[in-house]
Formats: sequence, C-alpha cells, structure tokens
Amino acid sequence: MKRALISVSDKTGLIPFVESIVALGYEIISTGGTKKALEDAGIKTIGISEITDFPEIMDGRVKTLHPNVHGALLCVRDNESHVKQLKELNIDYIDMVVVNLYPFKQTLLKDGVSHEEIIENIDIGGPSMLRSASKNYQSIPVLVDASDYDIVVEELKTGSTSLETRTRLAAKVFRHTASYDAIIAQYLTEQVGDIYPETYTVTYDKVQDLRYGENPHQSAAFYQTYNPSYSIANAKQLHGKELSYNNIQDANACIEVLKEFENPCAVGMKHMNPCGVGIGNDVEQAWDKAYEADPMSIFGGIVSFNGEVSATLATKLSTIFLEIIIAPSYTDEAFEILSKKKNIRLLQLDTSLVVNNKLKVTNVNDGLLVQDMDIKQIHVDDFTCATKRKPSTEEMEQLLMAWKIVKHVKSNAIVLVKDSMSVGVGAGQMNRVGAAKIAIEQAQANGKCVGSVMGSDAFFPMADTVESAIQAGVVAIIQPGGSIKDQLSIDVCDEHNIAMIFTGTRHFKH
Repeated sequence: MKRALISVSDKTGLIPFVESIVALGYEIISTGGTKKALEDAGIKTIGISEITDFPEIMDGRVKTLHPNVHGALLCVRDNESHVKQLKELNIDYIDMVVVNLYPFKQTLLKDGVSHEEIIENIDIGGPSMLRSASKNYQSIPVLVDASDYDIVVEELKTGSTSLETRTRLAAKVFRHTASYDAIIAQYLTEQVGDIYPETYTVTYDKVQDLRYGENPHQSAAFYQTYNPSYSIANAKQLHGKELSYNNIQDANACIEVLKEFENPCAVGMKHMNPCGVGIGNDVEQAWDKAYEADPMSIFGGIVSFNGEVSATLATKLSTIFLEIIIAPSYTDEAFEILSKKKNIRLLQLDTSLVVNNKLKVTNVNDGLLVQDMDIKQIHVDDFTCATKRKPSTEEMEQLLMAWKIVKHVKSNAIVLVKDSMSVGVGAGQMNRVGAAKIAIEQAQANGKCVGSVMGSDAFFPMADTVESAIQAGVVAIIQPGGSIKDQLSIDVCDEHNIAMIFTGTRHFKH
C-alpha cells in the first residue's frame, strides 16, 4: 500500500481529504494532534514512532527528524543505489506528504504573547519534511495548502498525480517555507535592532489579483505584510467594485497625509498628490475646505477622513464623482446615500491604529531601495526664525499645516495654506520656481493667495521663489534652510517684513 505522512496544525478540510485517499488505498502515518483528530474521526493511523522505532522526545521537539522518515522521502526511485540502500535498511517509501506548520505568525500577533511562546512555535520537523519531499517532487506530491486537496484527490482517482501538479505543489511548498522563515528572521532581527541586515528578506501575502496595473496593458496583484497596521492594506471595503492598482496607490498616499493631523481633517488626493486638505471643527467643515481648495482636481479623486461620515456629509460627497471614500465609520444613513452610487468604493479604516515606523521599500530594476518611512514630526520648538519678523500665532498654525502637507507632495513641492486649508499646490516640477508658480496661480484663482503662507519641501537655492511669493501676497514662509545662499532669501523677506522659518529638516519625495 502507498503511505501518506500527515501532520497539520490547520486541520481545515482534513478529514474528508484523508477519507478520500484512504479509499484510494493509502495508509496514514501521523503525529500528535493530527493523529488524535484522525482517530477521533474513525480513521486508522500509524504513529510516527512506529516508523522511526524511536519515541518522541523533548516535548515533541524531536519526532520526525529521523532517517526512516527522510530516507523514505529523499530516495530517488529510479536510482538503483538509493533503492538498494532503502531495502537494506528496511525503510519503506512515503508516497505523499501533507504538512502545514506551527502557527508562528498567528502566535506572533497574539496580545501579550511571550518571547518563549513565540520561539516554541518555530517549526523544525515540518519544514524539514516539506523540503525533503519537495526536493523529490518527481515522485512525491507534497501538500501545504488545503485548497489543493480536491485537485490531488481527483488526479489520484485516475491513477496518480501529474508531474505538472507535483511541480506546482513543490514550488508552493518552497514559497511557503521561505515566507515562514522570513517572518521568523524578521522577528529575531527586530529583537536585536538590526535595521539593515546583510540580506533583506521580507514576505507578503496576496490580497487579490488586480484587473490591471498602472495601465491596461500591465498585469498586477496586491500583497500585504503579515501585520498591517494603520495602512490601506488593513482597510475593509464596504461597497463598490474592486480596487485597482492606481486606486490602491492613491488611497495609500491619501491616508499618509491624513496621519499628520489629529484635528478633524479631510484629504483629497489625485495621482498621489494632495489636491485639497482641510481642517475644521468637524469632518464636514474640513471637507468643505478641502473641496473649496480645488473643486476641479477632486473630480474622480479619493477622499479620506479621520472622523465618521454623517448623512449631511454623505449628501455633499454624493454630488460629485469620487473613486473612493475612506473613513473610520459611516452612519447608516450616510452608507445608504453613498451606496446608491454603484461604482464608488467605500472603505472603512480604523484611524486609531498604531502608526508603525516601518521601512519603505522601492524597487528599481534588479534591486530594492530600503529606507525609514518619513514620519519625522517637528514642533514649534524645533524651528528657527531666520528673519527679523517672527510669525504670529495664527501664521504659525498655518505654517505647521503647510509643512505637514508639503511633506507628501512630489518634489519639487510648494504648498500654500490659508484659513486651515490648502489653497495652492505645486507638485513634481523640475525647479522650485515652477512649483511655486503653479501653487500661486491656483491660490490666486481661488482668491486665497493674499495672506497665505508658503511651505517648501527643500531649501531655496536662490531668492527667486521668495520674490514670487511676496509679490503674490504670501505673508510667511516655512522651509528647511541650509542653502549656501540662504541669506539672499532672508534679506528679501526682511526687506518686505515677511516671516520665514527654518525647520532644519528636508522632505524630498521622489
């Protein structure tokens, strides 16, 4: 008879599968909890100790690490020498392996879990059996995923599994063990605080296949880390068609801006640049400001809120075309109003979740760039006033808002703020004067330029940007400082009684 070695932590679909292969002539070798579960279901099993002729030891840490197991798995069956050795040692073949591993990831995510419990959930025997059997996939089907049970059973009914199926299963096994090891490696690396180790190994689980990538001729999929926090990967979609590649990119950028603000805030995003940001007494007032900031660009955009969407706010939102709305909650009336729009995506995201200082990974051809997320927060005490005139309390509030927004605008970036709302955004220009021109023209069109404040993501190499701002009616400026020609900009500000703040921090965003 053929024999299957079965040892699983996740027993989803296990009993029907094992009953099917027993009916097809398989004997079952099993261990521990799996053995008990099978026998409780009336399925006869052979204990692993009967195969190894050796007891489980060290609280089950050692039970399958034995030549009688791995010899049976690694024997190349068309190699006469291998087969001869197996017979001489009285080792019988194992013809199938069904194993999934100790729940390391699930243990890691448990509240209050101890380091000792986490370490005890590092599986040793399971990955070893999976690797041995998968190395010998020419002969042995290896299952690590319950979704493959039915496929294997159907093929066995015809006589045997196909080489194509065994190859696919083996590839899945090595992806599974690689991911498992990557999470363990990441956990232990974090324990010693090694931020940039000699190899960078991370793992992500697929959330969904996407209809296409940035453009219809590009394929794409969405993956998430094993422990998403305050991120778009952790949002729950309540309504609308599936998110696209560009939707996810924009939604991610949208909530990154939202994270900057504790007061009621609304953020409008278009092509990964904020087109409108507003702060108010509530999120409805914040939305009014964000919309007023750029009612043209928000068309077809994405909006995020850090407070509940009410029926009144939903009515306003329903009057324009939006791709996505993100909020921590919606009233029943608000959801009813918005869900009447078939194509709009409504996402629920808990904005109280922890903002982790995770690494940002950007791919280049054949490589990765890895850096800290730009989550640096600065406060008034960190600023240096470079000019004779200091900003007023009101101006300082607006400068802080401009600084928080400009951090999330593609460089070169200029943002104008007035009345707790963005009134002009210049993004992604090849020179800072060009970015300022765009932001100023937008603010002038809104009638909001005079009396506004300006934020720049990097220093001014010349005084020309400051001169343009002053001519347009800007009353205060915030920028990193640090140019060898800073004094030129300072002199122009002093000449026109303009306040200018140096932050000492740059916020390039490429």
